[in-house]
Amino acid sequence: MEDEKNVTLHGMWISTYAKKVELALKIKGIAYEYVEEDLSNKSSLLLKFNPIHKKVPVLLHHGKPVSESLVILEYIDETWKNEPRFLPEDPYERARVRFWATYCLQISDTMKKAFISAQEVEEGAFDEFFEKLKVMEEGMRDFFPGGRSNICTENLGLLDIIIVGSLGTFKAAEEVLETKLVDPQRNPFVYSWVNTLLELPLVKETLPPHDKVVSRLEFIKQNGFMFQSNI
Repeated sequence: MEDEKNVTLHGMWISTYAKKVELALKIKGIAYEYVEEDLSNKSSLLLKFNPIHKKVPVLLHHGKPVSESLVILEYIDETWKNEPRFLPEDPYERARVRFWATYCLQISDTMKKAFISAQEVEEGAFDEFFEKLKVMEEGMRDFFPGGRSNICTENLGLLDIIIVGSLGTFKAAEEVLETKLVDPQRNPFVYSWVNTLLELPLVKETLPPHDKVVSRLEFIKQNGFMFQSNI
């Protein structure tokens, strides 16, 4: 396809937001060029293409930049209409997916903030995260009344992509913090859903290596970096 040329993704290897877009491009079978950014020394191209937020991901399509991961995911689905479609055709169902996608992104941000503060506020640092995860657990049970066990690359949707980016590296965070974040007893639906997704070959090749993530999180924990929403 002609549109599969002239596609460039500016990302960072540990950015959960960029990984969502990278996974979406692979699911759709879109050929693209990848540009690794150093967010401590942002390139002139990144600042040019995303002058407002100055962060990854940025998708270039025929030289036109699109920023913000959720916006990019919808752009991809609307531009490349081959299966699988990330959003349903029905307007109400699309609205429901968008609502939970936004909520899941909030969970991701809450977990990252809690991770940064956990070293100083051990007790209760993850209370808000656990509460949001509980709401997500109940909401997804209603959203997928038949469960979400028949997952494959050919039927991945927007919520699958968002949950991979938001919780795909939770095991590394658990290892660093030596605490359970996504509990199979407390969050059986989300736990099973995430782990099923993590077993897909395409997801495995897209997410960064576990040991590399652990090393970076250890570094962040020890140095007490301020929370950065684009990571």
